[in-house]
Amino acid sequence: METRVAVMSIIVEDGATVERLNAMLHEYGEYIIGRMGIPYRKRGVSIISVALDAPQNTIAALAGKIGGLKGVSVKTAYSSVISKE
Repeated sequence: METRVAVMSIIVEDGATVERLNAMLHEYGEYIIGRMGIPYRKRGVSIISVALDAPQNTIAALAGKIGGLKGVSVKTAYSSVISKE
């Protein structure tokens, strides 16, 4: 199986979705290298970065699920680092 290293940037504008977002990230926890969350109280948003090492279709599936949440934006940047496991 080929895996890629990627970083997912997530902006949460609707705090009511945080519980579902965390559940999704937990579901994909085996692929998560690290995660950093920053609450930006002045603007009422949360900014989350998630580093992943996973098959490309798995990363895309997670991004699609997150992007479907109300008040949540997500973008993914893929590295050229690919490994076969």
